[in-house]
Amino acid sequence: MGKGVKTAVIGGVFAVMLGGAGYGAYNIVSAVSGGGGGASAAGTKETGPPDAGEVEETTRSFFAAWEKGEVSQAASYTNNAQEAGALLTAYGDDAHIGEVGITPGKATGTTVPFTVKATVTFDGKSEALSYRSELTVVRGKTTGRALVDWQPSVVHPDLKEGDTLVTEESAQPPIEAVGRNGTVLTKEKYPSLGPILDTLRQKYGEKAGGTPGVELVIRHSAGTTGEAAADTPLLTLAEGEPGRLRTTLSATAQAAAEQAVRQYPESSVVAVKPSTGEVLAVANHRDDGFNAAFQGQVAPGSTMKIITAAMLIDNGVTSMNGPAPCPPSAMWKGQTFKNLTGMEPNEGASLANSFLRSCNTAFIKLVDEKPLGEASLTQEAQERFGLGRDDWKTGIASFDGRVPAVSGPDQAANAIGQGQVQMNPLNMASVTATAITGAFRQPYLVPSDLDGRQFAQAKGLPADTASQLRQMMRLTATQGTGRQAMSGLRGDIGAKTGSAEVDGNATSDSWFTGFRDDVAAAAMVQRGGHGGDAAGPIVAAVLRAAG
Repeated sequence: MGKGVKTAVIGGVFAVMLGGAGYGAYNIVSAVSGGGGGASAAGTKETGPPDAGEVEETTRSFFAAWEKGEVSQAASYTNNAQEAGALLTAYGDDAHIGEVGITPGKATGTTVPFTVKATVTFDGKSEALSYRSELTVVRGKTTGRALVDWQPSVVHPDLKEGDTLVTEESAQPPIEAVGRNGTVLTKEKYPSLGPILDTLRQKYGEKAGGTPGVELVIRHSAGTTGEAAADTPLLTLAEGEPGRLRTTLSATAQAAAEQAVRQYPESSVVAVKPSTGEVLAVANHRDDGFNAAFQGQVAPGSTMKIITAAMLIDNGVTSMNGPAPCPPSAMWKGQTFKNLTGMEPNEGASLANSFLRSCNTAFIKLVDEKPLGEASLTQEAQERFGLGRDDWKTGIASFDGRVPAVSGPDQAANAIGQGQVQMNPLNMASVTATAITGAFRQPYLVPSDLDGRQFAQAKGLPADTASQLRQMMRLTATQGTGRQAMSGLRGDIGAKTGSAEVDGNATSDSWFTGFRDDVAAAAMVQRGGHGGDAAGPIVAAVLRAAG
């Protein structure tokens, strides 16, 4: 690998490198010590955090070896030589990155930021590569040496465990993804679409009719799921010809979703068109790039009461105007359930009143007093709402919910969206769409005629059940727990809030689902509090833009 002329600053000490020799010109440590500092002349093992001198010495030696392509030597300055060696080998051999020059910044304690400038060369084509990363120097547990704490992000900040770098002709041609009205959708304009657009390219690049280029990409491992994420492009050496890929997304709704989720960390939102199942918007605000909006698997809290209410109505237990008393507490097989703090009990409440106030005990008492069997809620979710059968084909990877048949306290907990129920915003937006139309239309992001896939089917709801659910959601949006979030929205509106308690978290997850005319949306904010506090404003913003 190459060398550069630069001035390095490590821990406030300046080292001038002359004649293009880089770190190799003054690597005065490793030839004697065998790599890495940290042992005294008498051989006594050092303890405690590395000092500034050790940090400087270790990073200097590591960078020098990395620059020169001396993989084994560079790896010896880390606390995981095997993994470091494999990734650094791929850096040169598979990613074809050479002429590497590394400029360290000022250390903060034992952490050193640095800038890499290099050249990627493949098949006669070359492009400059530049990026910033950082490393931390730690004390080796067995040797006492000061060593680079090995993380894949040392080599490139976007690398995670199991990832590697590869430069080659693209596995798929580039795509020009367009929304429902022909607007081009880019990751620059719609940042949270980045991983989704990469996946769409991987699945449909060839079908869209483009021709591949040459790229440096991050190749992701399959991980525990067994399905690797799409390659993440980092640098284009030769442009391919993009194919045009139609999606169902609305540029207006997507822009609103992007802006809304940025207000809350760990948040996700999905909007769908109930009359067709088309996905109008999908956005996530997460550091890990995970599409929690489509693939999340977490408890949905009281938004689940839409399905539970449908089950109660369909099975003749009660109706919208029928009894659903809301006591202070309810017992289910030895476990006591309570309502949110501040909720006034109402022994004379109707189902509509307990729904709009989100009374937990009302739903648990109804399920307890009118036994419907352990599988009743599961059947309602699967047969009426199309959930939990692992057969949705949205166009990209998605999870279609889980409502298992259980006994004991979890049977009651499932009815209020806790226990073993798992959902994501895509699922709950679909639930709302089914509730207000009576018909299950599987959500989708890419038209099925592109690849001939078959959408999932379910029988939907009786017209009277859907009418009651829609009216109860209208009341929730205008008089109940969704009123504040939905205020100011015009048209036919409805909502349901949810707060899901998660073990180990002091603050509950915030859930909210709602509709406005022919748009349904659902959002989740992990550790966001009550449903109307964080998720509610996200849904309202998307409904306002998409309506």
